[in-house]
Amino acid sequence: MTFLWLLEGIRTPFLDKLMQLITYFGQELIIIAVICVLYWCADKRFAYLLGFTYFTAGLCVQSLKITFRIPRPWILDPDFTAVKSAVPGATGYSFPSGHTQGATCLFFPLALKAQNIWCKILCILAFLSIGFSRMYLGCHTPKDVLVSMLISILVSLVIWKLQTFLLDDSRYLKQIASILALLSFAVAAYALVLKSNGTIETKYATDCCKAAGAGLGFAIGWYIERTKMNFDTHTGNIVTQILKLIIGLIIALLIKEGFSMIFGSSILAKMAEYFILVLWVLVIYPFIFSKILRRNVCSNI
Repeated sequence: MTFLWLLEGIRTPFLDKLMQLITYFGQELIIIAVICVLYWCADKRFAYLLGFTYFTAGLCVQSLKITFRIPRPWILDPDFTAVKSAVPGATGYSFPSGHTQGATCLFFPLALKAQNIWCKILCILAFLSIGFSRMYLGCHTPKDVLVSMLISILVSLVIWKLQTFLLDDSRYLKQIASILALLSFAVAAYALVLKSNGTIETKYATDCCKAAGAGLGFAIGWYIERTKMNFDTHTGNIVTQILKLIIGLIIALLIKEGFSMIFGSSILAKMAEYFILVLWVLVIYPFIFSKILRRNVCSNI
């Protein structure tokens, strides 16, 4: 809190807006959008690596949140005030930082993959800047940010080291998918048990179950695509690729924003929303697109 009070003393309207812009790149929509671009149009293998990293670290961070149940800084110290524009996006408990986890799981693997040293430096500066923005905005303490960063880096390194086993070896697909699915179910069950005995409120359990739904969707979608589909990322010309990306992202956004309007905002509904959203990205949309493309090719012949 001492460090956050120090940062509050240097706040200006310009810095508030700049840090709010920087922190936006740690939001889940940005990370999922990047995975979509890579998976549908550029590098499916690396998109899978990001997915394993992001969803696994997300399950860890969300589990820690409901285990330690540390309040936000403005609750820890009622005299402290966060930047107003950042408060609506600061859902859930404070420790560890979810935005920092998302940013690190995106930019640290990009740094590992980059060949150019300056690209590596920029990627590292990106997640460090997002972590700092969370503290500047008053949403997290240094402990929240640093622990989240450490967890995400460790998970990223483990996935990076195991990438040949996870992404290229087809002998253990069912076992890997089963482990991730069981981990997702375990996290959801843990959150629901804590909610049922009154330890945590519904909103905190919901955040945890959303991560579990996404993890389950990734496990099942990854297995189905690897064993049944083998979607070709590079199918189609540049115009086809652009249209594929735009249409896919629009429908993904509609699922993200419209699911609750139809099915409500209960814990199970939110879990199903994230499950279907990830399945849309990995399996449903690639299947539909491949079918349409093959039909057009056959009709032209």
